[in-house]
Amino acid sequence: MAARTLFAKIWDDHVVSDLGDGAVLLHVDRHLLHDLGGSRGLLDLKQRGLAVQSPELTFATPDHAISSAAGRAGTTETGWSLLDALRAETREAGIRLFDVGQRGQGIVHVIGPELGLSLPGTLIVCGDSHTCTHGGVGALAFGIGSSELSHVLATQTLVQRRPKTMRVRFEGALRPGVLPKDLILHLIGVIGAAGGTGYAVEYAGSAIAAMPVEGRLTICNLSIELGAKMGFVAPDETTYAYLQGRPYAPKGEAWEHALAAWRTLPGDPDAAFDREVAIDVAGVAPQVTWGTSPEHVVAVDGTIPDPTAEADPVRRRAMEAALAYMGLEPGGPIAGTKVDWVFIGSCTNGRLSDLREAASVARGNRVADGVRAWVVPGSEIVKRDAEAEGLDRVFTQAGFEWREPGCSMCLAANGEVVPPGQRSVSTSNRNFVGRQGPRARTHLASPAVAAAAALAGAITDVRRPA
Repeated sequence: MAARTLFAKIWDDHVVSDLGDGAVLLHVDRHLLHDLGGSRGLLDLKQRGLAVQSPELTFATPDHAISSAAGRAGTTETGWSLLDALRAETREAGIRLFDVGQRGQGIVHVIGPELGLSLPGTLIVCGDSHTCTHGGVGALAFGIGSSELSHVLATQTLVQRRPKTMRVRFEGALRPGVLPKDLILHLIGVIGAAGGTGYAVEYAGSAIAAMPVEGRLTICNLSIELGAKMGFVAPDETTYAYLQGRPYAPKGEAWEHALAAWRTLPGDPDAAFDREVAIDVAGVAPQVTWGTSPEHVVAVDGTIPDPTAEADPVRRRAMEAALAYMGLEPGGPIAGTKVDWVFIGSCTNGRLSDLREAASVARGNRVADGVRAWVVPGSEIVKRDAEAEGLDRVFTQAGFEWREPGCSMCLAANGEVVPPGQRSVSTSNRNFVGRQGPRARTHLASPAVAAAAALAGAITDVRRPA
């Protein structure tokens, strides 16, 4: 048999049938539902007289449409109705729901790995484009649309076409102040927001091998911002140590059997990829976006690009429009740009390790006058663990607002928006026009850079805070 990549091994293992013309029918191991689309998919099946094929492989949680305010007080009428529908439909279908206030509730891409629902070698889908996050534990995971969601509920399978493969090798040791978010933003800046289109991306190299699982989840989370449908990291001893003992991970003898199978998953040494990219991480500084695409990114100690230096007329016009929207002038330093809001959270950077990084910057300091800074844990478990460590007190004493788990300001739900014309530094994954509210201006950054911006009242190099 020819040498195979990690992707090929998992993909081939899940093919139920070859449908011809490049399409295959894949078995789905885990189907994750959230409040924006989960109940609609279940209602669709009911209206068509269909039952959920494998309710034991489907898991649900509210995250998008519930407020992160204390007591969920800001949840809109629409948000409550979506939650009520999710409760009713999952109960009727026999699907496990991790409800508000329960251990296990949270952003769907945070709870999957932390509960051990996301496992090496599994195929995971969810009606959300950032499902690629789960690839950080060695899974094939990707977002699906509403009709695909119904198909999975009814059949536990999905029709897909095989993508090409790309390997991105992050080599070397990270410099002080540089976090996983900086690496993936830098990569998007290098190869573009469409650089991964049509590819399944495997992240490898010495920097990935040295990275904790939560950092790998952050890297994989932004695969979709690279244009790739899925991104993943080969499982290793770091992965297994992270998963052991988690609620839905195998136990006892089943754990030993699982380990034996997972250790066969990494790609064969001579397996070939359709594209290879190498990044020397020693040359990567903390990153921050300046425009309206994740590819509009520079080092935090760098300068805002000048569109006149761009030869491609399409890219030049996009840069000009982005600068106009963001209210920035080319050629000047990005550091020193005044900010009004800071958001620390999301499925990108709402895990315990992210909050620890931000707290290490915030500890003993104060949020600058005129800045509102929110910390939104990614899950109920993250919130409780952070509170047990006293991180909530670090943040509140520094002037940050400590909120309830959910997607929150990442997608501007429940009125949790950056006001028009105001500027935010956010640890989320998208800086599109209006993403955090109409005419809101968003700069993506790591938890450390975001916390430093809150304290300085401006974008600042976390390595040399203002």
